[in-house]
Amino acid sequence: MKPQDRYKKLEQHLSEENPLLLNVIKNYKELDIIGYKAGLLTKDETYASQISWWPLISILGTFSAGKSSFINQYTNNNVQTSGNQAVDEKFTVICFGNGDEVHTLPGLALDADPRFPFFGIAEEIDKVDQGEGNKIDHYLQLKTVPEEILKGKILIDSPGFDADAQRDSTLKLTDHIIDMSDLVLVFFDARHPEPGAMRDTLHHLVKTHLNRKDGDKILYILNQIDTAAQEDNPEEVISAWQRALSQQGLISGNFYTIYNEKLAVPIADSSLAERFKRKKDMDLERILDRMNKVSIERAYRITHMAETLANEIRDQKIPQIETAIKRWRKKVILTDIIIIGAFLFGLDWLYWSNHDNLTSFNEWLSNDWQHGAIISGILLAIVFGIHYFLRNKFCHYDARKLETEQPDIANALRYNNRFWRGMFSQHVRGWGRRNQKRLVSIVQSSKQAIQSLTDQFANPSGQSISHSSNKTEISQEPDENQETPEEDIENLSKAEAKVFEQIDNSGSNR
Repeated sequence: MKPQDRYKKLEQHLSEENPLLLNVIKNYKELDIIGYKAGLLTKDETYASQISWWPLISILGTFSAGKSSFINQYTNNNVQTSGNQAVDEKFTVICFGNGDEVHTLPGLALDADPRFPFFGIAEEIDKVDQGEGNKIDHYLQLKTVPEEILKGKILIDSPGFDADAQRDSTLKLTDHIIDMSDLVLVFFDARHPEPGAMRDTLHHLVKTHLNRKDGDKILYILNQIDTAAQEDNPEEVISAWQRALSQQGLISGNFYTIYNEKLAVPIADSSLAERFKRKKDMDLERILDRMNKVSIERAYRITHMAETLANEIRDQKIPQIETAIKRWRKKVILTDIIIIGAFLFGLDWLYWSNHDNLTSFNEWLSNDWQHGAIISGILLAIVFGIHYFLRNKFCHYDARKLETEQPDIANALRYNNRFWRGMFSQHVRGWGRRNQKRLVSIVQSSKQAIQSLTDQFANPSGQSISHSSNKTEISQEPDENQETPEEDIENLSKAEAKVFEQIDNSGSNR
């Protein structure tokens, strides 16, 4: 799907769900322009496709940790098959559907539909596990469920990590899910809280994502805690689980202990049963509250992500491109000196070793300047041919090394290798003052959009607010000393002008 078609579908959806996000789409279009001009995006890519525009809740963890039972309880429908053994090795995307029953659709429906977070994922799987992208149905499935609670959100149930944790394509999907999710529920089994039973889950879901800036969206849940009531010291079960988490570096976080009352083991001690139920009710209420508010978090995430991407391009991507270009340039120039120097030395040696035989040839060249020009042109063409062969060879070699970890930098390096660009160009292609100003505008626009979102809920002044068509209007008399919108815009323009002037000055001083 072309980027313009994707944006058209997004605008159609958001105009009905949350019109405030329509302005945010403009920021992503501006980011795309910068990405195209700097070579960070290909023409069929867009930054809008790197995030989920629908509220997304992922449910990860070990086998038999109660993930499927939790989903069935949440949806009040028998959506997922539950059991003590592995019953499904696919990632299952669950969303609201029309009709009277649950429908299961193949993974191809997700790979080809831009509304879902797995759009085009087959190609990404192929990059880490060649050929596996054609087997997308082995990894993904879509289930549509006619339950009102699913309206406006998407759930993702993962296969357990115990049996399939070493498959690169599965881990690729897991990382993709965590990055795009608004909320991540990581389930552990209270019947097996010791580190050995959940080593793979701990390593990949805890240690790998320990330093995430959005780590607050990950909730760690010890499920089926009712089974611990049979222990002599039930608190030790929770302590063992928390010690296992702390050994991976997670000292504090969102920890919860719950169980499913319908499937719970009866607890003989009434006081203990009441204590377990009280703790379960409190934690479950907090979890469900986060799930119910995921639409709000999604709106903030999408809005803030534009600012994050803008800062990332300026502070990380451009310097990384510059580093890649310098590394590539150094290889080309050193090899140029060695090979072309050797070539010229060989010509000189050939000339002097055959000096007597070339006397007549030299006289012929000196008497006919046209032949001399042709010979010189041929030699010059050989020298330039060697140079361009080397620069292309090294560029593709370096780009292939970057392809797996930094595909956008690899693409940008190729983009900067054009025959008309000199080897000593000081600037990344497409990274001029105009695009730097665009980034400043995107950051400012994102901050204003976040303020507009907050205005839907917050009213520090305490003045009466009327809501109409998702817009907030404050009912008050105009203040004579208050600046008009035109004056606000003029003041904002002056502030922007100062920022742009600083950019211009820094650019001219480079």
